[in-house]
Amino acid sequence: MDVIGEFLIENSMAKEVRTINEINKDSKVVYEVLRIIDRKPLFLENHLARMKNSFNLINIEYCLNDDEIVKDINTLIEKNNKIEGNIKITYNVSEKLLRIFFIKHSYPSELMYENGVKTILYFGERDNPNAKIINQSFRDKVNNKIKQNYAYEAILVDRNGYITEGSKSNIFMVKNNIILTSPVKSVLPGVTRGEIIKIANDNNIEVREIEYKYSDINKLQGMFICGTSPKILPINKVNDMDMNKDNKIIRKLMECYNNEIDDYIRLN
Repeated sequence: MDVIGEFLIENSMAKEVRTINEINKDSKVVYEVLRIIDRKPLFLENHLARMKNSFNLINIEYCLNDDEIVKDINTLIEKNNKIEGNIKITYNVSEKLLRIFFIKHSYPSELMYENGVKTILYFGERDNPNAKIINQSFRDKVNNKIKQNYAYEAILVDRNGYITEGSKSNIFMVKNNIILTSPVKSVLPGVTRGEIIKIANDNNIEVREIEYKYSDINKLQGMFICGTSPKILPINKVNDMDMNKDNKIIRKLMECYNNEIDDYIRLN
């Protein structure tokens, strides 16, 4: 397990991490990763809604209690005395085992937000992309490619040559001052992704869900990654292609999203 901290929560009981056994890697595990800021889980209700959706997509009845999960998260934060970080909620379907724990996180530096990050193209696709299910072999293959190329993230391309999503993020593109992103049927419907679409609509920035060929990347005005850890992070390079990290629409969305986070934490 990629757990950090002294304690985790297992079926609503706090346990020392050192006493916990690994879960069988062949088991089907539904999961969510969310961010803790100032001891508060960010956009928690959206993560729980997506977890329910993952259950539905694999035809498993949602058997968890959201109120209990909220209590468990608060207990986890208190027991580990954490102010910020990422937590993972996992449910092992066969063992009916719910675990909540802190995991290692890597947040972009201020320089990364300012200068953008390098990405690579990876020709591969997830099974059942709408469901957040652990697929370790796929994750390991992509991570190896990312490391080999000294990249921050890999942009997945499907068998038809369309950009789908990042290996651990969603991808947005800017063309003719319009935000483009893959149709939701082809990607994990990220919580951050949903917030960005809402923010864009609130600011009269048009968003279109379209299939976009990787071969047309050179026609874009900009691209960015979004997710729980990176928030909104400009892309400065895709393979050997340079991208505009300073696109005005991307910078506007970054500012608005950070304000959205501040408001959520203040009000919850």
